Amino acid sequence: MNRTDLVKKIASRMDVSQAEALRFINVMEEEVSNAVKTDGSLVLVGFGTFSAWKQTERVGRNPKNGVECMIKPRTSVKFKPGKFLLEDLNSHK
Repeated sequence: MNRTDLVKKIASRMDVSQAEALRFINVMEEEVSNAVKTDGSLVLVGFGTFSAWKQTERVGRNPKNGVECMIKPRTSVKFKPGKFLLEDLNSHK
């Protein structure tokens, strides 16, 4: 599923226009990003936890020519699925 498919599905399920569904998704993305930036994590009970983590500087390799280069440290995000999401994914219907 891509962004367009998600917008259509949300618009259909919530009985709103696709523009409103897209606005909802954009606001959701902004708020998740802001929460992880400011608080370090966002917990959606039952669904999962988004948490920031620091990647250290490390040596990388150009796959085309094999030349080594340093990859700068950066902040990334991890997602840990919650209990209800895992149960739903693993229920054999």
